[in-house]
Amino acid sequence: MAEKTTNENEEKKSLSFVEQIVKGDLEKGKNGGRLQTRFPPEPNGYIHIGHAKAICMDFGAAEEFGGVCNLRFDDTNPSKENTEYVDNIMSDIQWLGFKWGNIYYASDYFQQLWDFAVWLIKKNRAYVDEQTSEQMAQQKGTPTQAGTASPYRYRPIEESLALFEKMNTAEAVEGSMVLRAKIDMANPNMHFRDPVIYRIIHTPHHRTGTKWHAYPMYDFAHGQSDFFEGVTHSICTLEFVPHRPLYDHFIDWLIEYKNETGDTRFADMTDGYRTRQIEFNRLNLTYTVMSKRKLKALVDENFVNGWDDPRMPTICGMRRRGYSSDSIRNFIRSIGYTKFDALNDYALLEASVRDDLNKKATRVSAVLNPVKLILTNYPEGKSEELVAVNNPENESDGKHTITFSRELWIERDDFMEDAPKKFFRLTPGKEVRLKNAYIIMCTGCKKNADGEVEEIYATYDPESKSGMAGADRKVKGTLHWLSCAHCVGAEVRLYDRLFQVENPGADDRDFRELLNPESLTVLTNCYVERYLEEKQPGDFLQFQRIGYFTLDQDSTPGKMVFNRTVGLKDTWAKQSKN
Repeated sequence: MAEKTTNENEEKKSLSFVEQIVKGDLEKGKNGGRLQTRFPPEPNGYIHIGHAKAICMDFGAAEEFGGVCNLRFDDTNPSKENTEYVDNIMSDIQWLGFKWGNIYYASDYFQQLWDFAVWLIKKNRAYVDEQTSEQMAQQKGTPTQAGTASPYRYRPIEESLALFEKMNTAEAVEGSMVLRAKIDMANPNMHFRDPVIYRIIHTPHHRTGTKWHAYPMYDFAHGQSDFFEGVTHSICTLEFVPHRPLYDHFIDWLIEYKNETGDTRFADMTDGYRTRQIEFNRLNLTYTVMSKRKLKALVDENFVNGWDDPRMPTICGMRRRGYSSDSIRNFIRSIGYTKFDALNDYALLEASVRDDLNKKATRVSAVLNPVKLILTNYPEGKSEELVAVNNPENESDGKHTITFSRELWIERDDFMEDAPKKFFRLTPGKEVRLKNAYIIMCTGCKKNADGEVEEIYATYDPESKSGMAGADRKVKGTLHWLSCAHCVGAEVRLYDRLFQVENPGADDRDFRELLNPESLTVLTNCYVERYLEEKQPGDFLQFQRIGYFTLDQDSTPGKMVFNRTVGLKDTWAKQSKN
């Protein structure tokens, strides 16, 4: 018995509190033992890593317990939505590794929601209000002070029905009237104080065109759509906690409507079925913002180069930067799901990326700030093919060859003429090993009129070739390199944190003022192995001794462009300590 209890406790610990609730409901036979979740994005922008946390729970819980997760687009505001966003949301979910059961749209239910709203008016539970939004806001009161009734709250039912029909015509003026649910203007929950459930919008809808001119509000469409589809668990973030009583209240009315009218446009559900809303904490990251409004402003005002700019927290931006889907899912799993909002360190996400790419990335050589190294005793015109291991973490990834010759490119920072004692790279009179090649000794350098080093000279030891018998003598430094005659030029984009303050969302200043002016550095005089001409955008690469990179979609046959995914180490941690 003790062993069984221990195993049960271990399983319980491995499940998030959300999954424990779902598992408990299934074990109790609720909803006929059926599990159905949904991911309901609004197609008014590209999804970001905050949405990925919800995606991992919505789809992950369904996978874990043998249920189904559907994708439903909350397309109730045509002035902000379009098919571009719909297509990209679907693409990003698939890239993250999830599959939906069905695709639905809130617009699928516009007629049902309209009929339900008409029923509410006839039941004297809704009325058309012709006040301005400012007047309604003033009458709502405060959390500690009751609101006051609208002068239209008691207008005749027939009058509200006629005006509601007028709201859905091309002649209706946007903002001239709304439909409000008649609930309780004194309720301590502000959401119950006669919430607006329909408003007028004349922008053509991306699916229904100009059929509708009156559109349901999110709080009115969301819960009802869940119920229409048979969703058993509505999993959402903590800001919806105060909305939950209204969510349940509308469903109570909807069940009454269904029973009274016999409407058959509902999912086939067991008796006693009810959607359960569960809330968890949002994902917030340091040095970025998650507001779609702010992200859209960055795109529209050209502070970034589109929604998929590698500095953006969007899923497509992270994919373009070279993040793997596994690294994002592993990060989300590591921070977990709680009832308390927190600000997660971006360094934790980058650590997850490094950990995953260390297992997947092909090791290659690239020189970003080149200076020429000439091996004076290496035969002119000679070259040789050396073997490089693609990934020491995974033998099955194989090997490739890299060409060695007399004239090489090395990193300028790897040479110092007057070096301190603990400088273990190239300096006159000292030896280093060239990776996969030979041990060399620096003999001097040549400078231009400005004192800048133009060429470095060294001799190589022909008996020190890597892998050669007796060539295992130790030196303190190992440098990467490229043969000048056997490499190709490339552009390298070094991406960094988008904002220069840790929590831009909590800063009183305009978020535009907080952008990091050094979030992108473009290097145009770089060199990489010719082997990289075989690679495709999205392939995972490690530029040895530099960081993780990927080929960008801007690359052309004559010009390769690489994005830095993440450095080998967290440089921001060092800066914050200093």
